Amino acid sequence: MVLPGRPAVFLGRRAECALFDRWQDAVKAGRGGALVVLGESGIGKSALLDHMASTAVGFRVVRAAGVEAEAELPFGVLHQVCAPFLATLEHLPGPQQDALAAAFGLRTGAAPDRFMLGLAVLGLLSETAARQPLICVIDDAQWLDLGSAQALTFVAHRVGAEPLGLVFATRHAGGGLRGLQEVVLTGLGPGDARALLHSALHVPLDEEVVDRIAAEARGNPLALLELPRTMTAAGFAGGFSPTDTAAVPGRIEDSFRSRVLRLPPATRMLLLVAAAEPTGDSALLWRAAARLGIGVSAATAAEADGLLSIGTQVVFRHPLVRSAVYQAVPPSQRRAVHRALADATGPSEPDRRAWHRAQAAVGFDEEAAAELEGSAHRALARGGIAAAAAFLERSVALTADPTARAERALRAARAKQQAGAYDSALDLLALADRGPENELRAANSELLRGQIAFARSFGGGAAPVLLRAARRFESIDVSRARDVYLQALTAAMLAGRLGDECRIAEVAHSARRVPAASVPRASDLLLDGLTLLIVEGRDAAVPVLRRAVSAFTTEELAPEEELYWLWLAGHGAGLLWDDEAWRLLATRLLRSCEERGALSILPVAAATRAALHLLGGDLLKAASLAETAADVTFMTGAGPVPYAEVGLAVFRGRDDEAAAAIRTATRDAMARGEGMALTYLQWATAVLHNGACRYDQALESARQAGADSSVQRIRNWALAELIEAAVRTGHQDLADEALRELCRTTRPCSSHWAAGVEAHCRALLAVGADAEDLYRTALGRLERTGLRAAVARVHLLYGEWLRRERRHLEARDQLRQAHEMFVRFGMDGFAERARSELSAAGEPTRKRRSRFGEQLTPQERRVAMLAAEGATNPEIASRLFISASTVDYHLRKVFRKLKVTTRTQLARLLQDGQPTSGDTDRP
Repeated sequence: MVLPGRPAVFLGRRAECALFDRWQDAVKAGRGGALVVLGESGIGKSALLDHMASTAVGFRVVRAAGVEAEAELPFGVLHQVCAPFLATLEHLPGPQQDALAAAFGLRTGAAPDRFMLGLAVLGLLSETAARQPLICVIDDAQWLDLGSAQALTFVAHRVGAEPLGLVFATRHAGGGLRGLQEVVLTGLGPGDARALLHSALHVPLDEEVVDRIAAEARGNPLALLELPRTMTAAGFAGGFSPTDTAAVPGRIEDSFRSRVLRLPPATRMLLLVAAAEPTGDSALLWRAAARLGIGVSAATAAEADGLLSIGTQVVFRHPLVRSAVYQAVPPSQRRAVHRALADATGPSEPDRRAWHRAQAAVGFDEEAAAELEGSAHRALARGGIAAAAAFLERSVALTADPTARAERALRAARAKQQAGAYDSALDLLALADRGPENELRAANSELLRGQIAFARSFGGGAAPVLLRAARRFESIDVSRARDVYLQALTAAMLAGRLGDECRIAEVAHSARRVPAASVPRASDLLLDGLTLLIVEGRDAAVPVLRRAVSAFTTEELAPEEELYWLWLAGHGAGLLWDDEAWRLLATRLLRSCEERGALSILPVAAATRAALHLLGGDLLKAASLAETAADVTFMTGAGPVPYAEVGLAVFRGRDDEAAAAIRTATRDAMARGEGMALTYLQWATAVLHNGACRYDQALESARQAGADSSVQRIRNWALAELIEAAVRTGHQDLADEALRELCRTTRPCSSHWAAGVEAHCRALLAVGADAEDLYRTALGRLERTGLRAAVARVHLLYGEWLRRERRHLEARDQLRQAHEMFVRFGMDGFAERARSELSAAGEPTRKRRSRFGEQLTPQERRVAMLAAEGATNPEIASRLFISASTVDYHLRKVFRKLKVTTRTQLARLLQDGQPTSGDTDRP
């Protein structure tokens, strides 16, 4: 609050004003960011924003505010923020233009992904800020509609090197506002509270009474200004009742309600129209008022009391006034007002009209329900999933016919599920299930339950539910049944050994009963190949899996098919030991996620592609993707166990870092029932221990991973680690058994990867010339793949064998190659093992640890990697979900740190992996 006569002094908020000044300076200097102003109702959030906006010299300031009654209408606040800048829409990349245009109803097309929409808003605001520093002020953020909240908080977390700032005022920080810099407002101090109270009083009071009132108001500025207006003479004489312990915001609202109830009936009704109509459109207000027989003179008393003002816009003194007005009247009056507003709303706003009509309805109203359903369809077309869910949920309540009610409940549940409101979705599914018997609806309901279970946990109890849904679809739609079986199989595989309720074999045997069409789709071939592997074995499955993988790598797929099935197709390629197809599919999936903004799937795609970079010895690119996966998981609040982060720590050979990551991920996997992750973590642990020559520990971890037949691809990798650890610890029988198991997986496959892995594992068990021939075969085969880490490990094993054979000169050559490769890759654990062996072979060398790239921040590394691949700044911005200005800022820092001046030099430096001046050898 500002004291009369002292407009430049913000009473009691000097520290906050100084913080805003520093923040504005940083934004103007191109170090954009976001602030969240937190505090209860009346604490002064809006006043602080007013002060900040009035002092933002040199900035363009755009203001918007959430309204409680509009919290379920799509993109209302987002449109307030973006509308002034839509003329610059053409400067954005095509997909971003389409996302914004669809969200605001400017053109028809596919509904935008929420993260692509966020990126588009970031691009639009950044483009505007490049012309003049920009601050976006969003008041009452607790009432943002979900679509606006997701887009604006996305921008808040991604804004970086541009003169763009966002400020949110809210009663509580939750959802996307978590993690942003907070400014918490508390009550004014005693001195400031007394000064403000004196400014509002029109009668002199004893200081003891003033102190009592200030203490009861707990320093809340609005309470200090408002509560004295409704106090009786007795109240002024004695202060507030010591027994009144109501929360301050509630007491303020009660005060407003008392003032409203003292107004004439026509004025109260006019206030109710204004409270029920959240847009503040005064023309609409008067049209609705006329339908209720309310004249212009009714506004006089309300304006004189200071409760609202009516100009071109209707503005309440405070949001609590709106709430107090709406709650102060009986439901019948509220329904009458909504009916008048529905009649007064023009045809250009059918969704508002439908919403008002629904609020006016008593009991069942099919016409209103049908209008809401139409609004839901329009909202979905714009990407307003949460709004569609709200429309449909209200439509259900207005529907009398049991069949229509059940169908609408199912559609509402699907929208709730897509919006992430899983509990509400399940409640609506229960309502749908109470409708008349209908097999298709029952199957769809079961499928939605399974998808909700899968979204909540990558494993757990999803597979049994999806299996039941697939069985229901068998008699309805065979093609759909097979797709659902594939979903069930995916869930069962991810659950792995922790999926006690539904073993993979049960899904596979059930799916085998449902034949594919005469011309099978790629997904049909994949389902057949995976189920054959489980039911009949590898020899029967390999030909079908090859056809499936080939179909996925060569055929055009619909966008949803890419996002649904490419990961599973890549899994099939891994089962065939086909690294080339796996790389192609993983790259395609990652690019599809990036282009479509499909952040819910991006962590899985990034982790898969990162795994291939790890196996290829490209730890810098793996690190970039691991950081992307972690970043996106933080943004979305959901994702799988951090496979990429764990794999990176293991391949780097950093014991403490890897052990901590594995412990955390293991707890997470156990809690979620994600058995595949558990097997992966045990394989990773075996790699870590083999790299450090802790063979006993490696053997135990590899045995645990190798015992899990439900996750065959990772089990195959674990068998190779088990063979090495068993040989080193003298467990010949275990090594022989593991080799037999491994050969069953490699021999039906004709890939260089399969032949190379089998040869190097056989070499570990062979003696004399046979061992040497096998090591050479392994090198020859693996060098024809992109799996450079595997090549380096064979050089190491071959060198160790040569040293034990006392062929030191040849051993040194192999060990030197291994050491140099491991150092270049950044695989420090294996590098130290190779260095020790090299020294034992007669070539002492100093400890070296690759520190290449560590002088870059994670974001700088990601920008550098993409720039080196030839991506333009806008393309990098799109793939990393940041602005082009932020890309340019990071790239300039990369050039300076790495002492390069062109992208060509950067690409050569990253490709060669040569140490920069920041790298050192350590004795």
